[in-house]
Amino acid sequence: MSRGDAVVIGATGQTGRAAVAALAEDGWEVRAASRGGGADARWPDGVRPVRLDREDGAATAALVGDGCDVLVDLTAFGRSHAHQLTGLADRIGSAVVISSVAVYEDDDGRGFETQGEPGGSPRYPVPMPEEQRTVAPSDATYARGKALLERELLAAADALPVTLLRAGAVHGPYSRSPRELYFVKRALDGRSRRVLAYGGGSRFHPVHVSNVAELIRLAARRPGARVLNAADPQAPTVTEIGAAIDAVMGRETETVLLAGPSPDGVVGAHPWGIEHPVVLDMSAAERELGYRAVTGYVDSLPTTVEWLVERVRGREWTEVFPQLVRSYGADRLFGYAAEDAWLAAYDRGEAY
Repeated sequence: MSRGDAVVIGATGQTGRAAVAALAEDGWEVRAASRGGGADARWPDGVRPVRLDREDGAATAALVGDGCDVLVDLTAFGRSHAHQLTGLADRIGSAVVISSVAVYEDDDGRGFETQGEPGGSPRYPVPMPEEQRTVAPSDATYARGKALLERELLAAADALPVTLLRAGAVHGPYSRSPRELYFVKRALDGRSRRVLAYGGGSRFHPVHVSNVAELIRLAARRPGARVLNAADPQAPTVTEIGAAIDAVMGRETETVLLAGPSPDGVVGAHPWGIEHPVVLDMSAAERELGYRAVTGYVDSLPTTVEWLVERVRGREWTEVFPQLVRSYGADRLFGYAAEDAWLAAYDRGEAY
């Protein structure tokens, strides 16, 4: 027996693939929309792939057609996308929309956007509940655009019940910007030592795609107007992440810890690099949706590592993951020459 009609926008992205599968397996009839209109081989029979230009409001309206029971939007950003959805409120039973942990700021107005400024690293409560203040909404930046999306959708929640999921550091196969490559490639390159800033204690709460998909599945069953964090059961330190990936790859790597930040933006820098912990409180999702994680970070790693190794085998990682390059820079992630020079100075007692 069908639970109803579900539309997923962004269906072939990292999270979309898992979300479509979770909904279809739960009994929903799914229209899986993406720019290319492709399908994932793991999707159950009955999923209907659809080609969609997300910026085309008429195309989005045509996708919804006479209506759907739930619309899942994995690509929404800013005012225009919010208005696309609210303009179709009379044809959508409820919505589940992905936001980001980046919307949070601390009580002194520091957030992800201020990290590069002197004294700009945010100090969030641990764990951080959904009631924590957020950045001012606008179309100016990613964090502010997500905050604007949230504000516009929640303002129309009487007409369109929406669950907004503030996702942590999303991980798993099919990522366009996989943080785990930082450790995987170093193992493949035979690096026997690594340097980690902030004493290796950085904690940026991860969330596996299957856990996001589970939250989407539960929210589809229980429509409402709410904002919920989306995270794994654990928030490991970057040192623990490196050790776990080493274990999957059968490696042993010496870790040298820097007490503070990278001295040059390269040595010790890594994709989880944040001075103070970002740990999300998941009690609201557990209470409102009955959420229980599908997997944990360490348990999910073998599949992610296998996918990454296969993706970069015989290829330049910069060609495989151009978005990772744009986000972090090639030299910052794998600046081996600078790292080796620093380690030589460290061995001589000249660097700390």
